[in-house]
Amino acid sequence: MTSHSNSALTGHSDTPGNQAVEGNEAVVTVGPIAHGGHFVARHEGRVIFVRHAIPGEKVRIRLTDAGESSRFWRADVVEVLEPSPDRVPHFWKPADALASWKRGTPPVGGAELGHISLARQRELKAEVLAEQLKRLAGLDLATEVEAVGASDDGGLGWRTRASFAVTPNGRLGMHAHRSDVVLPIKEMPLALHGINDLRLWDVDLSGIARVEVAVPSNSSRPLVLLAPEEGTSPKRLHSIVSQLPHDVSVAAFEPGKGEVRQLRGRTWVQESAAGHEYRVTGEGFWQIHKEAPDTLAGAVIDYLSGGGYLHSGAAVADLYAGAGLFTALLADVVGVTGTVLSVEGSPGTSRDARKNLHGAPQVEIIQGRVERVLHQRARSFDSLVLDPPRAGAGKAVVKQLMATGPRAIAYVSCDPASFARDLGYFHQGGWRLESLRAFDLYPHTHHLETVGLLVPAA
Repeated sequence: MTSHSNSALTGHSDTPGNQAVEGNEAVVTVGPIAHGGHFVARHEGRVIFVRHAIPGEKVRIRLTDAGESSRFWRADVVEVLEPSPDRVPHFWKPADALASWKRGTPPVGGAELGHISLARQRELKAEVLAEQLKRLAGLDLATEVEAVGASDDGGLGWRTRASFAVTPNGRLGMHAHRSDVVLPIKEMPLALHGINDLRLWDVDLSGIARVEVAVPSNSSRPLVLLAPEEGTSPKRLHSIVSQLPHDVSVAAFEPGKGEVRQLRGRTWVQESAAGHEYRVTGEGFWQIHKEAPDTLAGAVIDYLSGGGYLHSGAAVADLYAGAGLFTALLADVVGVTGTVLSVEGSPGTSRDARKNLHGAPQVEIIQGRVERVLHQRARSFDSLVLDPPRAGAGKAVVKQLMATGPRAIAYVSCDPASFARDLGYFHQGGWRLESLRAFDLYPHTHHLETVGLLVPAA
């Protein structure tokens, strides 16, 4: 947090309380990256989290979230006065802050690092990971963020899933960052061609609040999920379905409830990874990057097998197991003489796991909260796989995991902050981080994925 500005805010008024002073501008020099895709700048002692910048640049910013009593402000770059050599033309106009604000609109979210070269993006993500590990886990550890996929794809065309909003006039759109504003779009360059080939921006989506799309990378049948607004009639839904390609499955769903209703074709998609087939229903969890399942599964199995923690006859567990990506591979290794406990909280996703693993008698699948299952079924394991949601496992679960007496835990995380926090809990319990890999599975965004191997310090 070493950046400064010599200019005053333009058009600033003394606004009491937390009332926003949006539209005000300042010139700042950009400091380091912070977790969440922001960059740190200061103005007259005030911390400002700036999006669409690069460390070392001198930029003009527009405040997007500001109040006199706020601990910090938020802003977007609207003009680059002294650019970084790592700045490149943004690949997507709706997400380009400079072009968007010239048109008088904020940029859409979802590609907040698209103005930075891919190599520099990975360096910045590595800085975030290192900072979180040091601050929350007390670890001084520099880790490379590994590129995944083809070297000539420009970091595009990797999303097998995409989530869209709908504009007030029924057109496909996306939200601006931290905003209710929905901006129309006519392409999604981060998505597989199969998602763009649906041309959902040509469809009248009136009566729909949200659209989810899943297009498996194995070229199996895509699924479009429609979240209807209250009062949307069956006739309106039928009209939308009739505008979509005939080889696409369509279902209605209520976000977050895991319930889907068939409109045409399947309510699920067929995914492939590491020699296995997986059924994933509705908006059930599956890794987004087309190469993420194989990449992460390979890292997990290499860590556990290579260290002798996973072998024929072993007792292992897959926690927050989803549709069974890791469970199936663990079952392959332990064989019929071993056991695999698979725990998943979502009822729909757990049902998928049962279908995906019905031919593996060594697998026991339980639907429920991880902490509750571990409490009710106290047992020992040779090793564990832990793949929690973005919030991480938390102190109580970490304590329970250590109590099961495993020789090793493979921890898969999509959030460096919750991962580092949980590492701190493991460290307090006498465990250490044996090895760590980080993968750039979300190019042009601030997200990354890590796989860590944890073992008892003794």
